[in-house]
Amino acid sequence: MPTVPHVINGQRRNAEGVSPIFNPATGAVTGEVPVPAAALIDEVVASSRTAWSSWRNSTLSQRTNILFAFRHLIVQHTDELAAIITAEHGKTIADAKGEIARGLENVEFACGLTDHLKGEFSSQVADGVDVHSVRESLGVVVAITPFNFPIMVPLWMAANALATGNVVILKPSERDPSVSVMVAELLREAGLPDGAFNVLHGDATTVNALLEHPGVDAISFVGSTPVARHVYQVGTANGKRVQALGGAKNHMVVLPDADLDIAADAAINAGFGSAGERCMAISVVVAVGDVADPLIAKITERLDRLTVGAGDDPASDFGPLITAAHRDRVTSYVTSAGADGITVVRDGATLRIGDGFFVGPCLLDGVRPGTKAYDDEIFGPVLGVARVASYDEAVSLVNANPYGNGTAIFTRDGNAARLYSRQVSVGMIGVNVPIPVPIAAYSFGGWKNSLFGHAHIYGPEGFAFYSRAKVITTRWPQPSESQIDLGFPATR
Repeated sequence: MPTVPHVINGQRRNAEGVSPIFNPATGAVTGEVPVPAAALIDEVVASSRTAWSSWRNSTLSQRTNILFAFRHLIVQHTDELAAIITAEHGKTIADAKGEIARGLENVEFACGLTDHLKGEFSSQVADGVDVHSVRESLGVVVAITPFNFPIMVPLWMAANALATGNVVILKPSERDPSVSVMVAELLREAGLPDGAFNVLHGDATTVNALLEHPGVDAISFVGSTPVARHVYQVGTANGKRVQALGGAKNHMVVLPDADLDIAADAAINAGFGSAGERCMAISVVVAVGDVADPLIAKITERLDRLTVGAGDDPASDFGPLITAAHRDRVTSYVTSAGADGITVVRDGATLRIGDGFFVGPCLLDGVRPGTKAYDDEIFGPVLGVARVASYDEAVSLVNANPYGNGTAIFTRDGNAARLYSRQVSVGMIGVNVPIPVPIAAYSFGGWKNSLFGHAHIYGPEGFAFYSRAKVITTRWPQPSESQIDLGFPATR
C-alpha cells in the first residue's frame, strides 16, 4: 500500500503508514498516511528554523519572483492537482478547479508584498528625531489545514506567511494529504529554498506536539470549532500567536419581496455544492412570512434535477462525502428528524452507489433551535428550512446562533439589506450572494465560535498576523553636542 511521504528540507521522506486514505467514490483504500515520531517532528522544526535564518533576509523582489513563478506552475498543473483532490476528497473536477482558482487569488495578492509590507515614517517628531516602523517575520509558522479544501486553505496561509519572510510547516488533513506534497514540490521548483516549506503528516498527536514545540512561533488552523478552541488554548498557553477558524451554521434569510427563483437557485448552489462540505455552505434557509411554501416547492423541483456521482464523472453535480463515518453521521440527522417534529421533504440518506460514501440531497422543513438538525454543523448535503414570521425574528434567530461565519439575505429592498448587514453579528455577509467569501484583497473569517483569536485569514489581516511591527526612533546628534538629561524622553 503506497504511503504519502513527508517533504522535509526539499526531499520526500518515506515512512510507514498508519491511517488509511480512501477514494470516497469507491470506498477503496488507496494509500496510507504516516504519523511521525517525536524525533522527526524535532527534525522538521530544526530544518524550518535553519531555513528561516536565511529566508527572513531574502529581498522582497526575490520573494515576489518566487511567488509569481509558483503561481505560474499552479496554473500549468491545474488539471493534475484537481485530479489528485478529486481522487482523495471526492469533489467534482470542476469544484476542485474552482478551489485552486480561489487559492490562486491569494497567491496573486501575496505577490504585491512590496506594497503590503510598507512601514511608516514620521520626520522631526522632536528636534532632530525621526521615527519609522517596519514589519518583520515571526519565524516558524505551522499551518494545520482541513480536508474540505486541501489546496485552497494551504495557499491562503502559506502564500502570505512566505511573503512576510516566515517559513511554513504544513500539517494537512490525513484524509486527503497527497496534493500537499505536490504543492511543496512546485514551491521548490519555483525557487523556494529547501526547508522553507515542509510537509509533515500525522494526526492529533502530531498537532499537539507542534502546538507545544518551543521552536514554533505561530499557528494557523482551519477546522471544527471544538478543535479550533483546543488549538487556540494550547497554542496560546505555549506562547504562540494563533489564529483558529472554526465551524459554522450559515443562514440565508429570504424576505417576502425576494425573487424566489433566484433564491431557490442560490439555496441549491450554496447548500449542495461540494456535497455541503464547506464551512461557508448555507445550511439553513430562513423563510420570512408566507414565503416558505412556494420557496420549498421551487427548491424541491431543483433538487430533483441534481445528479450525484463520482467526482471524475462530468455528469455529477456533487460527489461523495469524505469517509463512511462522516456519511453515517450526516444521514443520522435525516433519519432522526421526524422525532424532532421536522418534516423530511427530500430524503437522500438511503442513496447507495456501489461502496462509495454517497448521500443524496436532503431537504428538511421546520428546523429550529433545540433540534439537532438546526443546532449542529452537519457538514453534508442537508438543507434545513426555518420558518419565521418577521424580519426581526429572522435577525434574532441569526444573532442567537453561537456561530458567526457567514450569512446572506435575499431581498429587493435596499434598506432591509443595509439594516441586516449592520444588525447581524456575523463576519461575512452576502446581499443576494449566498456564499459571501471575500476576494483576496479583503480577509476571510467569522465571529463568535467561528473564530478564536482576533486575526482573520488571508488578505490584509493575513499579512498583519504573519508579521510584527518594529518601531525605530533615530537621532543623529551634532559632533559637539553632549548632554545628560535624566528626565523622561519628550517630543516637545
